[in-house]
Amino acid sequence: MTEPKEDRRQAARALPPHRRRPLRVAAWTGGAALLAAAVAAAAVGVGGDGSGTTVAARTPPATAQVTRTTLTETRTVNGTLGYGESVTVTARSQGTITWLPAEGATITRGKAVYSVDADRRPLLYGTMPLYRTLENGVHGKDVELLERNLRKLGHVGFDADGAFTWATREAVENWQEDLGLDVTGTVEPGDVVVADGPLRVAEHRTTLGATASGPVLTATGTTRQVLVDLDVADEHLVKRGMKATVELPGSATVNGEITGVGKVATETGTGAEAATTVQVTVSVSGVERSFDAAPVEVTFVAVRREDVLAVPVGALLALAEGGYGVQVVDGAGTRYAAVETGLFADGQVEITGIQEGTTVAVPT
Repeated sequence: MTEPKEDRRQAARALPPHRRRPLRVAAWTGGAALLAAAVAAAAVGVGGDGSGTTVAARTPPATAQVTRTTLTETRTVNGTLGYGESVTVTARSQGTITWLPAEGATITRGKAVYSVDADRRPLLYGTMPLYRTLENGVHGKDVELLERNLRKLGHVGFDADGAFTWATREAVENWQEDLGLDVTGTVEPGDVVVADGPLRVAEHRTTLGATASGPVLTATGTTRQVLVDLDVADEHLVKRGMKATVELPGSATVNGEITGVGKVATETGTGAEAATTVQVTVSVSGVERSFDAAPVEVTFVAVRREDVLAVPVGALLALAEGGYGVQVVDGAGTRYAAVETGLFADGQVEITGIQEGTTVAVPT
């Protein structure tokens, strides 16, 4: 007749201490958190006898192999799609505004940004605004800017060396004639608009018939981009050139690339809502709908581990002796092997300590 369970417990407690067997329990873990299910009490943790070769009585119903793979951990943050920061184009001459481009129009090198008294004010590419009259005998970076633009517009016969010579004057005269302007051979600061690339007209700041002094319009670059206010704690995860995926309104996705990471941290909000962020710029391509601005989600690869061994997270055991292990399927039985863990990503965990191709148990 079988002894009642309580009788067996009392008998076990009556044994001398040296004859009692310690109970070791290994719990399954999902990432860093332990799962509620525990391995049966008969499964002895690694280190019980120093061999790590304790064999279970039967093969687990679900298994997986240790595979070599690439693991990536992604991070998704909120951003705003647009054309980047805007700049204000200001008129610096006498006269009347007689033409303005349409909002949303794109203006490239040599094309008119606006007109004064029916004379076009063309766009030149550069980073240095004109601040003086450019004429014979003048030298400097502003002269070089003018000369480089003239050459890009097809005018030749001079050196783009920053020296305004008779050859430069001749090129300026030809350019002015092509634009239908008064041929003076000199360039005044208000005769052109300088920007670092093509402009997209965002908003008019004046009207036809207004005086040609003061703000004329605001403009942005022509490249679609997303601005992200990234928590400074995550700043180390991003860098220029990193690829990203941008989810647009309606769930469509486009490719992106991080083109700028801000150097200045900004604190926003107060109390529990306070946050310190840096601005991250993501350029995007393939945006078909003409969103001037829209909330989007940006996903980028925060961590990437190539050529590593991995198993499903569910295969991990939290060993009674400390650390983690896996239950290795060995013939008709199993044994426990300690492992070191690395990156957790995509339902898998990076491990070291066992060989590629090893079969491990995965509870169902």
